[in-house]
Amino acid sequence: MRQLLCILILTLSVSSYCQDVAILKYNGGGDWYANPTAIPNLVAFTNKNIKANISKNPQTVAVNSTDIFNFPILFMTGHGNIYFTKEETSNLQNYLISGGFLHISDNYGLDKFIRRELKKVFPNLEFKEIPINHPIYNQTFKFPDGIPKIHEHDKKPAQGFGLFYEGRLLVFYDHETDLSDGWEDGIIHNNPREVREKALRMGSNIIEYAFTN
Repeated sequence: MRQLLCILILTLSVSSYCQDVAILKYNGGGDWYANPTAIPNLVAFTNKNIKANISKNPQTVAVNSTDIFNFPILFMTGHGNIYFTKEETSNLQNYLISGGFLHISDNYGLDKFIRRELKKVFPNLEFKEIPINHPIYNQTFKFPDGIPKIHEHDKKPAQGFGLFYEGRLLVFYDHETDLSDGWEDGIIHNNPREVREKALRMGSNIIEYAFTN
């Protein structure tokens, strides 16, 4: 019931009481807990700049938990292996189809694993590169060139991929950019202030989009 109420309210206002976010805990050995300062910093930035009211202490939820239905957006990152059981696959699929949103930030090394596991969640869907005119790049902050490049890794172009279900974007996957590195405390990666600002603005757009679509 709370899940359905949250979805209804989220369609009406960015300032709804359902504005909480969570970090997704998964199995397989990958470091789901990477970048611990990222989400708190992003929440603080988003609350300040789009007048949101997100809890400053993001919760952690497991893929198989019904608690995921209490959050309009889940954040997921890591460097290594991911594995979804049949139960977890079904739970995540139901969450996303019901109105939830998942943001995945490839912390370098996640790509082959997340593509494999999301194929279990949506066997008939393929990741598509999101066009630069998509609303997710045109919320409070404008990104006319698409997703910004934050971390160099192997110096390939930054890409934003999406899974679309019945025309709705329900998974946003940043690849070759590592937005969540840019959300962390500046001292951790020594990213210049302007780079961190780009990452935080893009992250804020993702939250704003998830809260209103």
